[in-house]
Amino acid sequence: MADLPKGDKKLLNAWAFYDWANSVYSLVISSAVFPIFYEALFSERSHYITVFGFSLKNSALISFVTAFAFLVVAFISPILSGISDYIGNKKSFMKFFCYLGALSCIGLYWFSLENIYLSLVFYFFGLVGFWGSWVFYNSYLPDIAFAEQQDAISAKGFSYGYIGSVILLVVNLAMIMMPDVFGISGTKGEAAMKAMRYSFVMVGIWWILFSQYTYYYLPKGNKIVASKIKQHIVFNGYKELKKVWHLLAENEALKKYLASFFVYSMAVQTVMLIATYFGAQEIQWSSQSESTTGLIICILLIQLVAIVGATFTSKASAKFGNMPTLIAINAFWILLCVLAYFITLPIHFYVMAGLVGLVMGGIQALSRSTYSKLLPKSEDTASFFSFYDVAEKIGIVIGMCIYGIIDQITGSPRFAIVFLGVFFVLGLVLLRRVPNTTESH
Repeated sequence: MADLPKGDKKLLNAWAFYDWANSVYSLVISSAVFPIFYEALFSERSHYITVFGFSLKNSALISFVTAFAFLVVAFISPILSGISDYIGNKKSFMKFFCYLGALSCIGLYWFSLENIYLSLVFYFFGLVGFWGSWVFYNSYLPDIAFAEQQDAISAKGFSYGYIGSVILLVVNLAMIMMPDVFGISGTKGEAAMKAMRYSFVMVGIWWILFSQYTYYYLPKGNKIVASKIKQHIVFNGYKELKKVWHLLAENEALKKYLASFFVYSMAVQTVMLIATYFGAQEIQWSSQSESTTGLIICILLIQLVAIVGATFTSKASAKFGNMPTLIAINAFWILLCVLAYFITLPIHFYVMAGLVGLVMGGIQALSRSTYSKLLPKSEDTASFFSFYDVAEKIGIVIGMCIYGIIDQITGSPRFAIVFLGVFFVLGLVLLRRVPNTTESH
């Protein structure tokens, strides 16, 4: 069909709907069902497995694979950004990573310890596919929406993603808790594991199926002949990052803020990625069934409370300022990391999930808006946000590696969580050094 004009309501809704399609990955695979499934594979054996010639703890192994995947994403993101700015068919690249991620999710159906290498490949490419498609998805925003429309349609995308992912997770939870109702045979434990495998397939199908609405209306991309694409254009993303790095020397507030963000964001993202693994290993659930149900409920609780937390944080920043609010949130995270060392019972974990949700959404939203306020008004904001995203991903790589190493050495993620608290302390100290100029922008 002919491309719809920029700002067209149908085009905007189609773009936002991709959040509905792909957010099931981040909730079902990254946060909820897969971590529980992965931990259950080790329930009747040692938590250690020999991989690549090393005896690794299961949660340390998945941390290292996750870190490597984010390292690859951090490396290719600038290249993808450079291509997305100049290539003639941006949509094809977005589709490629979408299908790579979705088919990898379906491949997780065959995840097993006996075929651990192939299993980890599926996990790895699921993550790369999700974040790779996200680069192109985000790059479409200025193409399809005018500046005054972008905040609203971005928020609509977030809403679509939240609603869609929660719907599928609730269905998956019902399948796991009541497998017989869905015609899933086997003992209770076997049927629950089958239901989780079916959940991975459902994520892949959901992602592919609902993304078609987005692809139907999205334009191909910039109309540039492929033969004109030169090497310097492909690597233009790296040049933009280098330019931003040099510009930071001229903006003391932005430079100091980015340093603090890099440190505390590393801890925030790591906690979010490993929370379910921690709950599965360290909480004294009465049974595997209670563990599965309890952990998924905790993830849903975090999602719900995060919305309230983001609203509360927004109001707090309006009253007290961005920097004081961020400092207070970091102080709260420090407290949570200390408390995490002592929690052992399910009720403790439920309370902790609620508290984490309260500050999880808030710190992410406020961090990005604070960064936006500190940007030079005369500069290209796209380059600065690309730098921001790459810094965040490199932080995840470092955070997951630190977590994995401590978990591997000590045999317990408790020590790793406490150590992450050190990064919140450092982040708080660095935030106090940032000039509070955000309210003047």
